[in-house]
Amino acid sequence: MTDNNDMINDILNQLDKEKAESDNNNAISAADTAVKTDEQLSDTKDFGRKFADSPDMSASAAERRNEEPTPVRRNTNGSPRPVSRAASEDAHERPQASSRTRSQYQISDDDAPVRNMAAVKRNTAHHKKKKKKKNSNRLPGVLILTVFIFGLSICLSLVIIAFGKDVLGIGKDDSTKMITIPEGATSDDVSQLLYDEGIINSPKCFRLFSKLRNDSDNYLAGEHFVSPNMAYETIIKNLTTYEDEEQKDSVTITFVEGINIFEAADQLQEQGVCNAADFIYAFNAGSYGFDFEEELPKEHNPLKFADGRMEGYLFPDTYTFTVDMEPEQVCQKIYYNFNQKIYDNERIKRMKELGLSLDQLITLASIVQKEAPFREDMNHVAGVFWNRLEKPEAETAGFLQSDPTSNYSKYVIKTRLAVPNKEMIDAYDTYISKGLPPGAISNPGLDAIDAVLQKMQTDDFYFVANIYTRETFFTKTLDEHNAKEEEVKAAVAAYEAEQAILKEQEEANAAE
Repeated sequence: MTDNNDMINDILNQLDKEKAESDNNNAISAADTAVKTDEQLSDTKDFGRKFADSPDMSASAAERRNEEPTPVRRNTNGSPRPVSRAASEDAHERPQASSRTRSQYQISDDDAPVRNMAAVKRNTAHHKKKKKKKNSNRLPGVLILTVFIFGLSICLSLVIIAFGKDVLGIGKDDSTKMITIPEGATSDDVSQLLYDEGIINSPKCFRLFSKLRNDSDNYLAGEHFVSPNMAYETIIKNLTTYEDEEQKDSVTITFVEGINIFEAADQLQEQGVCNAADFIYAFNAGSYGFDFEEELPKEHNPLKFADGRMEGYLFPDTYTFTVDMEPEQVCQKIYYNFNQKIYDNERIKRMKELGLSLDQLITLASIVQKEAPFREDMNHVAGVFWNRLEKPEAETAGFLQSDPTSNYSKYVIKTRLAVPNKEMIDAYDTYISKGLPPGAISNPGLDAIDAVLQKMQTDDFYFVANIYTRETFFTKTLDEHNAKEEEVKAAVAAYEAEQAILKEQEEANAAE
């Protein structure tokens, strides 16, 4: 009986040792430890059931309960330890129970520190993992907030720098631009005008600056020249005073209809406004930002006279300049007047209806201007030219045959070419080349321009004018034209003879 008890105790001790080794080897991995512990407990229960069901073991157990009231159990170190009967009975009954407590397998107290240490490690590892996960969840938010603050700071800095550069005019275009302030304009009106003309970038900032200087609504009506690279302080000063203009002498010049750009340049130089060559260069350069400039040809025409590129756009009128004025300022005053007088919605609409470009309109009007002295004649002359352009099958075969074009090619273009260019000269002569010349030959007024846009309907293809009486005669056929031309020549000859006789009489009277 004692041998059986010893056998049972040895088995239990062996199980305790295996359990302790399993706990120590798997303390780091809590999940693996739990799985292995369940498997070992399950094996132990099966073994306990088999052991208890054995006849020998059952009988030995019954005898042991009756004969051995105080069974001995061995500790993990092999030393015997007395166990009470109740504990001994529990040891045989627990293998059949469903509870998996530590006392079921009689695990010694020596194993408790190991199990506690494993539990502490598992809790510590779980706590660190949870804390790490929490910190990792907070990291993207912190990074996003940092990037947002950094980006916002950069944006604010750029905005402040941009406004500062605009206020001081730093890094902006230095070209002079003319603006016209209307009567009674307020700070809101002026700031918007400056913004539309590309002088400033922020109307609100300019209004605020103007109010801080107490210059609100003190702007002077009229023409002013400002530049984008001017500081707000300088712009406001130019728009509220005429000090610079008052110190210079004013010059009034009238450009008549039909004048060419070179004659106008000579007038400006004679009056001390600016150098003629500088004016021609600045006028042909253009690009002052006026609406009509958008309608100009985008491609270069090699047959167009370069020094007369903007011929036709010097609007005939009376202008007020100052002595020693900048050529660009002179040009802008003329450009502004042309834009105001010519470039309106009705004329542009009509121009497009007729299938004309702005350059073609001005070119044809410049010829009409030189051919006819009166508006009624201009309408008829324009009608004749329309017939010649649109009916090449007629006797004229598409040739305008205008004397003023021949004169311009010979006496204006040819004399100013550094290198002779026969092809260009011939292109402007409408007796040699069909259709319109490459560019205008004069600067037409409103009457000539409107005459072209009216497009008078007529059957006439010819006209001839008396240069003395300024009367124009229109005919349908070449024969009629030749006959009328002979009449006009005879009338002109008679007038010249009459004038010669009168002159001789005056000289004779003066001699007596």
